[in-house]
Formats: sequence, C-alpha cells, structure tokens
Amino acid sequence: MHHKEIRIPVFILSILINALGIDLIIVAGFGSSPISSVPIVISLYSNWTFGQITFVANILFIAAQIALLRRQFHPIEGLQLGISVIFSAALDLYMPFLSGLQGHSWLLAFIILLVGCAVLSFGICLEVASQVLMVPGDGIVKAIAQMANIRMGTAKVIFDSTLVAMALGVSLFYGGSQTFAAIGVGTIVSAMAVGKLVNFFNRHFFFIKRLARLSLEDHNESPMALAKEAS
Repeated sequence: MHHKEIRIPVFILSILINALGIDLIIVAGFGSSPISSVPIVISLYSNWTFGQITFVANILFIAAQIALLRRQFHPIEGLQLGISVIFSAALDLYMPFLSGLQGHSWLLAFIILLVGCAVLSFGICLEVASQVLMVPGDGIVKAIAQMANIRMGTAKVIFDSTLVAMALGVSLFYGGSQTFAAIGVGTIVSAMAVGKLVNFFNRHFFFIKRLARLSLEDHNESPMALAKEAS
C-alpha cells in the first residue's frame, strides 16, 4: 500500500512551516539562519523582497546541483523549483502579519527567536520524515558532499559558513548598517538549537516516527526496490 496521499500533503505543509519558522527567527531581530543570510541582506538593500531573492537563490542552488551532478541529477529533482515557489511565496506572505512582533523587549525577542527555532525544527522533521523531495538548500549540500566525497555534515558546515561570509561581504559592500539583521546571536542560536530540537521532536512525537515508517514502507514497495530484491 502506498501512502503518498499522506506524505505529499505533509511535505507541502512542512515547507509552509519551515517558512514560518525562518520568518520568526528574522523578526526576532538577532540575525537570520545561515541559509537565509544572503537573501535577507540583499532584500534590506534593494527593492526585492526576501521571498523573491530566496527564490532566485534556490534557482541557483538547483542549477549548481545540475552542474555538479550532471547525469546523476534525476529529472524528478526538478520539482524542487515548484517547492521553491511555494516556500518563497510563504516567506513574503507571513512577514506582514509578523511585523508587529518587532521592536519589543530583548526578552520577548529572544522568546520569539526560540519559538522560530522550534517551528523550523518541527517543519524539518516533517520534511525529512515524508521523504518526498529535498529542498534546494539541502540538495546542493548533498551534491557537494557527493562530488567532493565528504560527509554531508561537513559539507553543510562549509556551505553555511560560505553563505554567512557572503552575507557579511554584501552587507559591508553596502556600508554594513544592516549587518546584524542577517548575522548575529540569532544565527548562532539557530545553528545550535535547530539540530537539538529536531532530535527532540523525532524522539518524542510519535506521528513523526509513524510518518517515517510509512515513507520507508513506500520505498520498500517501489518498483526499483522490488527489482533489487528479485535480483
């Protein structure tokens, strides 16, 4: 029995949740997550919205995957483009409603930051457990790890560090007045907290484990998996 009718809607929901989490982290005012640092800096110095620049960045990530993987890039991964449309639109959709959370005390801002990290972590858990597609930001990390023959965690650190350095460079190029809107304590907190919260949700939320099992069942029942068992 295939469970795509459950997994695909949950995956799309996870993309919307991830966008909300990222916006909350940014609204807190302590800096963005590394993956969002370049788009948020450019949006602060241009007429483009955060979501629009994120979409352009995701297109570049997909193009980079194609360039790195070449024939190993599967056509179905092109659906990352559609996911990018949903994700980028959600980023811009949420922001006007969350703008009222800005400008409050440091304590409230820090609470918003932690809530944003929790929301993002929960979305990541659903995204990974559904096993539908990789988002462009993760897809490029996987491609780098595969072609450089390094661990994905190592590739992630290199990729995130590069993005933060680029964001810092862009901000300094424009005068540096908005540097801490993209790079700050929140960048460090989100980098440290998200992974721990992902592990927490995976351990304590039974429906995430159930979703992962459904995804595994679908994978084991796929024609390719059955062909391997038969050979």
